[in-house]
Amino acid sequence: MFKGSNVALITPFKNDKLDDQTYIKLIHFHIKNGTNGLVPAGTTGESPTLSHSEHERVIELCVNESKGKIPVIAGTGSNSTTEAISLTSHAEKIGADGALVVTPYYNKPTQEGLYQHYKAINDNCGIPIIIYNIPGRSVIDMTVDTMARLYELNNIVGVKDATGDLNRVTETLKKMGKDFIQLTGNDDNALEFNKRGGIGAISVTANIAPKLCSELQKNSLINNEKSQSDSKKIDDTLQPVHQSMFVESNPSPVKYAAKLLNLCEDDVRLPLVKVTEQTKKIVQKALKSAKLI
Repeated sequence: MFKGSNVALITPFKNDKLDDQTYIKLIHFHIKNGTNGLVPAGTTGESPTLSHSEHERVIELCVNESKGKIPVIAGTGSNSTTEAISLTSHAEKIGADGALVVTPYYNKPTQEGLYQHYKAINDNCGIPIIIYNIPGRSVIDMTVDTMARLYELNNIVGVKDATGDLNRVTETLKKMGKDFIQLTGNDDNALEFNKRGGIGAISVTANIAPKLCSELQKNSLINNEKSQSDSKKIDDTLQPVHQSMFVESNPSPVKYAAKLLNLCEDDVRLPLVKVTEQTKKIVQKALKSAKLI
């Protein structure tokens, strides 16, 4: 169910309020343009500055508007285990297909603490759970051995790997087998990630290039010369775009890119700010090189 190009969906704001109508348009834009799954309320969706009601609202909108056409993997992580259980339970109740649960940031739990955190969520919810391992933001790094322990539980089904370490894909495949879902959280390594055993991405770039990201994923998972060649061409085209999305803190650059494409405004919530003029030029150049504008 969870494979291919899954968009880490941006959250549009208007006058610092959630812009429901634009968000609904974004959802249908992705359904129309081949995105394989929606991931609301993640880091790219500015979850740290969404209120609880807004967090629940964006997930509900995705579930209601997608109408089962593509899966919804709801961002429900927190550094509070109780809060993560509450958000995951809500996502399950309203019909999300899965939950993306980030490793607890700031607390710096041990590997045993990580295990118990996810086990508590697993034991209190009945929805498929994807571990989100992103040491660059949460400081801690979940080991392959800890993931293997968690995979023995009923609801832990895979990982969004944002470590940037491609050797992890091979290690995880050897330890857990091909049924353990591996999705990259790094657009720039998506092609090689799949070659090593991954089956998709949770993508920032898909916000602005859904067709290309979807085609790259589709072709990369077909084992013939033409498909592999096609995926390599798309990857080469998208690399400058991927790089431009992280010149400043995500999601400020991708929101600016979305504004250039008339998808939404580039408003972000403090402590994030809009990108600088220099970054705007970099983003514009990258989008032009990929013929997105």
